[in-house]
This record gives sequence, structure tokens and C-alpha cells, in this order.
Amino acid sequence: MWGWARPGKPSRVFDITERLINFYEAVMRPAWARLESGQAAEVWEQSTERFAAQVAGPHFETVCREYVLGPGRSLLGSSLGEVGAGVVTDPKERRQIQIDVAVVEPGSGGSRPSVAVLGEVKWGTVMGVTHLERLSRARELLAGRGMNTPHCRLACFSAAGFSDALRTEAARGGVLLVGLDELYG
Repeated sequence: MWGWARPGKPSRVFDITERLINFYEAVMRPAWARLESGQAAEVWEQSTERFAAQVAGPHFETVCREYVLGPGRSLLGSSLGEVGAGVVTDPKERRQIQIDVAVVEPGSGGSRPSVAVLGEVKWGTVMGVTHLERLSRARELLAGRGMNTPHCRLACFSAAGFSDALRTEAARGGVLLVGLDELYG
């Protein structure tokens, strides 16, 4: 995970990638006594949102980054740099913009780092224009920090689909839309 947030802070964050451990921590450990007493169905019913947010969602983000490394490379139209995730701090809005899929060419010699793709991933949410606006703002902020962004493509990855307005933007060439058909087709 890249940390574009602040200079002097660690640039990498390590996540637990073993989904079984994530499942245990998100669903089982908080309700262990109830599970032991035979309330598994109730525990699962009450844990589905937590499961989606802490297990399925992060796993889907990983699947999307792996797609960009493999079959999705053809979408880039450029050489493949580092693929990861990161955070872009927006000081004006006093918020952080999470980037779930980022492709960055680090640059060498006198060339500036170049951003090829900024993407957002949603597991259970139909993506809309607001997602695209956040990515666009992140691209503006990175350009303001000296990164080369003129050829940066914005990408929305969703398991739940895309709004009509976002599909219209994609038809104009403003965004890449990657759904389950592309990921698993």
C-alpha cells in the first residue's frame, strides 16, 4: 500500500491477506461464546455487513489489482509500473481519498513519477459519478504534487454494477468500468 498522504510517514502498510484469518477476526472471534452455544445462524445474520466490509471487500480489491497485473494490462495503453493501493490527502477538503487500484511508474533520472491508473473498488455498492469525482480530485492533487498525470486513466471496479450516469461517462471515454464479466470472463 502506498502512502501518498504525508512526507515522513511510512510508505508501506502491511495487511493480513489470509482471508481465513480475516474471517475469524471479523466474524468468529467477536461472537465466540455465541458460536459455542449453537447460535451460528444468528451470528452470521448479524455479521454479514462486517463480513462484506472486512473480508469480501478487501479480497475483491486484491482481485482487481491482480486483474490489472494480468488480463487487464491491455486496458492501460502503457507500460506497467507498480500496482498497489494508497491514500491521497486532500488538505482543502480535510479528507483522505482512498485509492484501491493504482498503477504508478516511479520515474528515473530526471523524469517525474507517472500515474497510469487510479481506481476505486466496491464490492456491494453500485458505483456512480461521485466515485469518479473522487478519483478525478485525487488525480488533480497528485498532479499538483508534481506527478505526471496527463495520461492517467480513472477506473471503477464493481461487483454490484454501475449507474447509468457513470456508464454515460464511460461511453465518452472518461472512465474504465470493470465489472464481474471483465474480471471473470
